[in-house]
Amino acid sequence: TFTNWLTLPLRPSSETIHNLLISPWFKWLWDIVNSVEWLHDYFTRRIYLVRSNIVDSPAVYETAHAYPTIAAHTNNSYYARTLPPVPLDCPTPMGTKGKKNLPDVDTLIKKFFIRTKLRLEPMGSSLLMAYFAQHFTHMFFKTDFQRGAGFTWGGHGVDVTSIYGQHEGEERALRTGQNGKLKMQKIKGEDYPMYLKDIPGIRMKYPPHVPADRQFALGHPFFGLLPGLFLYQTIWMREHNRVCDVLKLEHPDWDDERLFQTSKLVILGETIKIVIEDYVEHLANYNIKIKFKPEVLFEQNFQYQNKINIEFDHLYHWHPLMPDQFHINGTIYPMKDYMFHSELVINYGTSLFTEALSRQRAGQMSHHNHGPYTINVLRELILQGRSLKLQSLNNYRKRFHLEPYTSFQDLTGETKMAEELESLYGDIDAVEFYVGLLTEKRRSRNLFGSTIVEIGGPFSVKGLMSNPLCSKQYWKPSTFGGSAGFDIVKSVTLQKLFCVNIKGVCPLVSLRVPEFYEGDIDELNTEVKDEL
Repeated sequence: TFTNWLTLPLRPSSETIHNLLISPWFKWLWDIVNSVEWLHDYFTRRIYLVRSNIVDSPAVYETAHAYPTIAAHTNNSYYARTLPPVPLDCPTPMGTKGKKNLPDVDTLIKKFFIRTKLRLEPMGSSLLMAYFAQHFTHMFFKTDFQRGAGFTWGGHGVDVTSIYGQHEGEERALRTGQNGKLKMQKIKGEDYPMYLKDIPGIRMKYPPHVPADRQFALGHPFFGLLPGLFLYQTIWMREHNRVCDVLKLEHPDWDDERLFQTSKLVILGETIKIVIEDYVEHLANYNIKIKFKPEVLFEQNFQYQNKINIEFDHLYHWHPLMPDQFHINGTIYPMKDYMFHSELVINYGTSLFTEALSRQRAGQMSHHNHGPYTINVLRELILQGRSLKLQSLNNYRKRFHLEPYTSFQDLTGETKMAEELESLYGDIDAVEFYVGLLTEKRRSRNLFGSTIVEIGGPFSVKGLMSNPLCSKQYWKPSTFGGSAGFDIVKSVTLQKLFCVNIKGVCPLVSLRVPEFYEGDIDELNTEVKDEL
């Protein structure tokens, strides 16, 4: 339209908006916005809508076809995809740009991605943050590798299946059948998930060498891998049972089924609120406070439906966040003594283990920072991107309203790696999606480069706010068993979630390490400056 033609050149760039939101010079302005409710509601609504509207809804493409299909909307076994695949008849793998063949994957890994020394996360993110990201996103990033890289066995949204199991059979197996509660066992005075051997009907992915007293029945088959995931699973299961007790007092006449289902809704609401107000707030690092306010969308044209896009799944492979060793109460555990050792949480107790994760700094989501245990995952992801014929990084930047990079140095922000990338790809428009994400320079006052932020942000906001729980039909006290349940959802924070479910003095619960200050590490040498 004429209006769009007239206003488009006046629209500030993503970088301009980012700088406005994070700059200390404008903090006074956002302090005013944060303190005036109607003004904050206006900006919250704009953030929700502007971010969400970038995502196609309903989805147009899925991973089985190169053209629009109704299956993109109806077939939940496919991931959606934002851009169609590179056409098969193109002269180069990325279309018309670049060399006739893509670089050898192992050459890429050797040159750009193997960690020689841990590169610390520059914004001070803790391992508690890294595990939150992993536990939360595994409820909807569920690639069905037996069928292929484009298939998913997930439900395309925030559905807390990572806590309760993928289907009703697993859910029933995890339930006590009394007062709505989940089965837990008392070990060393604390409640923990049951042993796998005691819960028929739950499938877990434990190697044969893991003894029975280290195998637990959890809501996701992957969550026995790392103790940090086991910690979050334990805390959420305790919270479910605590909510059941609250609702039982409010509704003594309710049966097991209603107590369970309503408590599950409360847990879902708590999850979304914590994700937005603790986790997304941490990732964004904006001066405006990011709040969970479903009601600001009630009178808007907004679709409460979502499909998980394959590009979102690839973008969220944040394995560089994981260090090579873990520091717990003065003891250092190398990765080999940490994987499949959920008993570490029990041995130290949830309080001390939470404190340890809150105090240890995560790695940086960047190049030259994949540890030996995640290299194979990286290799497979790059190969999957090729089999799916994902378009180039620059094409995705254009799709998400970002300026395409004009040179390799523009991408990386330095010269050595830029020259090596150019020798392998030949053209900046031929750089692969995930390779580009890892080699992209970091954005000012942010954990990531601009592409991760500007692609991940819309998918995240759309996925969270399109949940049916955020609709006018659901978002009211009666959904949550009355004001008692609704108040739990509206008042929860990550710290409160842990504190009410850990006996004694509450530990440090933080997505950022306590000693952090901006600029405290040398990103090139990856040393904490105070230690030099």
